[in-house]
Amino acid sequence: MARIEFNQLPKGLYEKVFAVEQYVESSGLDVRLLELMRYRVSQINHCLYCLDMHFKLAKKFGETDLRLYSVSGWEEAPYYSEKERAVLHFAEKLTQLNSTAVSDEDFERLSHYFTQEEVAHLTLAVAQINTWNRLMDTFRFEPGNFKVD
Repeated sequence: MARIEFNQLPKGLYEKVFAVEQYVESSGLDVRLLELMRYRVSQINHCLYCLDMHFKLAKKFGETDLRLYSVSGWEEAPYYSEKERAVLHFAEKLTQLNSTAVSDEDFERLSHYFTQEEVAHLTLAVAQINTWNRLMDTFRFEPGNFKVD
């Protein structure tokens, strides 16, 4: 049961957070890569609502069950590209800042695949899914009901 229902959110809260989401979506970053990253960050944060949503969205954009089921072991799995590995590594570091900071080496690794503008957009995308995870953890929206358009 939700602690705070969607219709009980403060006026403008959802719209402002969703506006950032729309900005990220229009940034030109690969949506399939974004969904893989969002799914992994949601695993780390144990956000069931977001896991449900991003599993379904990743599938919509062509992601496979195998890659989604095993993304927590991406470092050992042979079917993630070096670009994907760079994003997943960065997303994990940025999500877990309390244990280790994003290093110059982490930034350089991303810079092999992304421009500075894209790195900025990717950073916002990681921050954004962490924001959603924290909101959903607090509000406890019910997982399992997300519908893909």
